Amino acid sequence: MKDLKNILKYVKYDKKNFIFAITLIILETLFELIIPFVMKDIINEGIKKGSMSSILMYGLIIIGCAIVSVITGYFYAIFHAKFITNYTYRLRSELFKKIQSFSFENLDFFEASSLITRITNDVSVIQNTLSGSVRPIIRSVMMLFLGIGLSFILSPKLAWIFTVAIPVLALILIFIIRNTAPKYKKLQEDIDQINLVVREDIVAIRTVKAYVREDFEKSKFEQANYNVTHTTTETFKVSTLNQPAFEFTMYAVTVMILSFGAKLVHNEELLVGTLSALLSYVMQVVNSIMMLSNIFLLLNRSFASATRINAVLKEEPTIKNEGNNLVEKGNVEFRNVNFKYKESSEELVLKNINISIPQGSSLGIIGGTGSAKSTLVSLICRLYEASSGEILIDSKNIKEYDLKNLRDSVSIVLQNNILFSGTIRQNLLWGNKNATNEEIIEALKIAQAYEFVNTLGGLDYDLGQGGVNVSGGQRQRLCIARALLKHPKIIIFDDSTSACDMETERRILEGIRGLKGVTNIIIGQRIKSVCEADKIIILDDGEIVSEGTHQSLYQTSNIYKELCDTQLGGNSDGDNASA
Repeated sequence: MKDLKNILKYVKYDKKNFIFAITLIILETLFELIIPFVMKDIINEGIKKGSMSSILMYGLIIIGCAIVSVITGYFYAIFHAKFITNYTYRLRSELFKKIQSFSFENLDFFEASSLITRITNDVSVIQNTLSGSVRPIIRSVMMLFLGIGLSFILSPKLAWIFTVAIPVLALILIFIIRNTAPKYKKLQEDIDQINLVVREDIVAIRTVKAYVREDFEKSKFEQANYNVTHTTTETFKVSTLNQPAFEFTMYAVTVMILSFGAKLVHNEELLVGTLSALLSYVMQVVNSIMMLSNIFLLLNRSFASATRINAVLKEEPTIKNEGNNLVEKGNVEFRNVNFKYKESSEELVLKNINISIPQGSSLGIIGGTGSAKSTLVSLICRLYEASSGEILIDSKNIKEYDLKNLRDSVSIVLQNNILFSGTIRQNLLWGNKNATNEEIIEALKIAQAYEFVNTLGGLDYDLGQGGVNVSGGQRQRLCIARALLKHPKIIIFDDSTSACDMETERRILEGIRGLKGVTNIIIGQRIKSVCEADKIIILDDGEIVSEGTHQSLYQTSNIYKELCDTQLGGNSDGDNASA
């Protein structure tokens, strides 16, 4: 309930429509409650006494109440629709905004498929709950209390029946809610799983087809789909008891009132019109309780969704933007840096890292798979936070820099690059939305992408979803050009030329080294990628085991010498190695 209350606070952003809607529904309900009371007088004063004027007068009052009720209901629907759409818009926006503020550590906690479900399906559950519950809650509560109150005014001798019926209905409702609450939570988790299966299959569709695993993927989906169906069926088996149980109680109360009421009418202790009005209030009261039960079932499911949404909203980004300095040069220094992904982890991923990279110089990083090369460079722009030690840029701790400026000053080009739906130009402008054609062309030339872009049809060529219309090497070169358009102080290549041939890679790296004042860090699997760097470090199991130039490492490091001998045939000369 606390989680639902927390996400309902966004009602405050559209108070006007909400207040109008509430006011109108209260008026509609009041006029509906007046009708049975006036109907009593038509029977008692008009029909029984044969007074046509009384019939016409009370009849006009009923017609007036009905018209006002219809009008208020119509305008309620308009204001309510505006409020619901605005509320849903705000909630989804806040969720998306929160996700954008997350660091990698936060995103490691939530699965991508779960976040998608929360921002779509779970928000829709809350939307449907509000859409289907605001009007019934107000109407049912008013009809319940006012209906019972007016029933006691009309006939205290019959109204006691409510004191028996309402506890029975309450017990039925408690039973249903207690048995469906865990199932609704399980249902949302099953929907998470089906989203995960679909997402993985679509993202990896080429791999699925290449390995002829369509049948395996179908079986995974069938299992996930069955789980959703089974949980939904089991939930509805219990929740569908609501309608027949309440209808049975309503008819039982009606029969009891008619039985006892008939005797009172016969003994002239009760007027027929009063009995008729009382029956109308019985229907309204029992219907209001039935509406309340349906609302509780809606709320029961929304509790699970509210908890999941609130878990995202209350998650605090592990990386805070607390600084206001701006990066001016690009000197990078690691001082006794250690890192592990979780505080509870016993093993460190990076251990006692000490590196100094002057502005405009180049650093090569080489090491085996799992040696934490990518993790090391991700700390520079605070994608992750170092567990201990300091990372400095221009002699200032990176925490002292404005986070947006820091990340704008650092360009990372990953091995598995992402392009977005749209044209080549639109993708490149991610690097700099104000880039001119001349700047774009210059970046494409350095990235060795200018020729193939012209061959494809120019900057307005549509890349399709995720850049499916270009090869892996072409994607990498477009991403390099995009990174260059940021005009970064520091540029990081995380094995980002792995899909390029050696000659293309050589030209790209030559162009990058030609950028004046730009610090460049190159992670590579190939010696030729790093051999011309001013300094090379070798990482092994998160530790720097050797560092130096290409020539010095060849003489002092057995690991580096073995790599050179394997890849270059024993050639230790830097110039020849890069040729």
